[in-house]
Order: sequence, then structure tokens, then C-alpha cells
Amino acid sequence: MNNRYLSIDVMRGLTVTLMIIVNTPGDWGTTFAPLLHAQWHGFTPTDLVFPTFMFVVGNAMSFSLEKYAAKGSGEFLRKVFKRTVIIFLLGFLMYWFPFFHSENGSMVFNPLGETRVMGVLQRIALGYCFASLILFYWKEKGALWFSAVALFGYWAVLYFFGDYSLEGNAALRLDALILGTNHMYHGEGIAFDPEGILSTLPAIVNVLVGYLAGKFIQRKGNLFEAIGTLMVYGAFLLLAALTWDLVFPINKKLWTSSFVLYTTGIDLFILSTLIFLIDILQKKRWTYFFEVFGRNTLFIYLLSEVALIVLYIIPAGEVSVARWAFVNIFRPMAGPYVGSLLYAITWMLVCWVVGYILDKRKVYIKV
Repeated sequence: MNNRYLSIDVMRGLTVTLMIIVNTPGDWGTTFAPLLHAQWHGFTPTDLVFPTFMFVVGNAMSFSLEKYAAKGSGEFLRKVFKRTVIIFLLGFLMYWFPFFHSENGSMVFNPLGETRVMGVLQRIALGYCFASLILFYWKEKGALWFSAVALFGYWAVLYFFGDYSLEGNAALRLDALILGTNHMYHGEGIAFDPEGILSTLPAIVNVLVGYLAGKFIQRKGNLFEAIGTLMVYGAFLLLAALTWDLVFPINKKLWTSSFVLYTTGIDLFILSTLIFLIDILQKKRWTYFFEVFGRNTLFIYLLSEVALIVLYIIPAGEVSVARWAFVNIFRPMAGPYVGSLLYAITWMLVCWVVGYILDKRKVYIKV
């Protein structure tokens, strides 16, 4: 069982490693295409990172949820809602940070009225919260029913109340109505949030599938049978996703239902492979690097984002410290594209060193 938990820990660490690399290139304009999200419909390796994080949240829940539920509904709900609020608030504060900006030579606070509400950590918080409630009250069978209704229901909402374009989708309209455009992401050229309210509904399914996969590998004594079964399920989900893609395109930014099936199918293959390597072949010498990230996941992710924001604020001549490092060190050393990748890998390694120090001191920051 400890080895099976190690497989999930390693999967979480792999996800954080890739998340830092794809989020922190030296220059977005000179980034290799596989390290960028698909512009709209379609899929790149980078599109797998966030849904895999949701999947491993569900994996971890498969080990902890029963323990919390055994304490009674009151204690269970207190734990779930407390954790949800903390993670959501951390995500909100990360987008508000550094809380001020320079204007006409003076420091002015960033107004709350223009701060993004939804985001990566916020989606993780809501996915964890709703998946926990579904599993606590409706159990695993209810989770399967919810997943089917959520995926087909989301398809119906997008079909009948808009289209699948950036400007005309129902997810954008609902976010604009409830949140207001000032509280939405503007990186797509218009106010559109890829981690918005409506598209969080199908993302809950990624968490539920991760939970069900985690429970399945705990129950199976025969690892070969478990791996084979997970791969069959993975292949079925991939086939269903590619079929659904013909009428409901795979799209990370809309988090379409076909995208959910596609990413969970791939994640089942990845988890099966890790179980095979770690549990059956006992190949563990390579795992520690990723265990470091897997043991302080939330803290290291926040560090990677917030510390880099600080480096982009600190001036170094006419540019920031972060920009200066790329322009004067990485780009001359390796060229614009490879240099941009090396910059991201270096920042990931800096974060890993922090995680390594925490691990050696047995410091694990949990929410």
C-alpha cells in the first residue's frame, strides 16, 4: 500500500514539475509549441498538466476521505469547507499580489474591483469541495451518476446557450453575468476565464475519476490485473473522447466534456505505468526528485508563482531582475527557444531545492 501511495505521490510531483516549467518560460514569444496551451480547440502536452493535478487531488482523497468521514458529518464538513476556503483564498490573494503598482511615481493599491476571482487554485478548491460532498453523501455510485449528468449537461448548456467559440460560449456569458468582466482573465484578448464558474462543473469529474482510480488500486491485490483494468478503462475513455470530439471539440480553455474524458484516459495510463515501475519492477531510485514536489505541493506551487512575481517587480536597470536573467544569461547562452526552456527548468530546480530543504527538515506544509 505504501508503494501505491508512492506512485500517486510521484505522479503529483511530476505534475508540479511540469506545471512550473510551462508556467515560467524565459519569454512567451520564444517558447516551444508543446509547452504552450492549444490556442482554442485541440490539445498539447501542456493542456494535460492542470487536469492531471485535479486527477491527483482525487487520488489523494481516496486515502484520506474515509478517515475524515469516520469522525462524523459535522467534523467532515468543517474540514472540507475550511480547506476549500483556505485554498480558494490563497488563489485569490496570489492574483491580487503584489497588492500595489506604481502610478505617476507613487504606489497605488490594486483595486479589489479589478482582481481576478477564479483561477487555478480556486478551481482546485471547488473541485475538492464538491467531489468530497458528492462522495460523502452519494458514494461512488452517485459519483458515477453525477459524472454522466455533469458531462452531458455541460454539453447541452454550451450547445443550447451559445456556441463553442471564444466570444460566444455560455461559460463566458455566465462568468460575465455573475463575476463581471473586471474580475475575469483577460489574457485571451477579451474577458474570458478558462477557470470560470460553469467550466468548473466538468472539472469536478477529473477529481472524481482520480478518486475512483485511487480506490480501485487500493482494493486490488493483483497488481497486474489492476494495471490491465486501468489501461482498459483508459483506452475506453480515450476512444470515447475522440468520438465525442467530432461534435464537441476537445478544448482545455472551455474544459469540454471530451477534454475531461481525454485527459482522464491519459492519466489512467500514466498511473498504471507508475504502478508498474514502482510496485512491480521496484524501480524507485529515480522517484525521490518528484517525491520532494509531491510532499509540499501547494507551498511549492505558490512559491513558484509568487517569488517569480517578486523578481519581475525588482528592477535591474531598465528591466526587471527576472527579465535581465533571461536576456543576459539564458538567451546568449542557448538561444531564444532553448534559453527560454532552460530558464524555466532552472526556476523549477530552484523551487525543488526549497522543497528538498523542507523535506530534509521534515517540514510539510499542509492545509
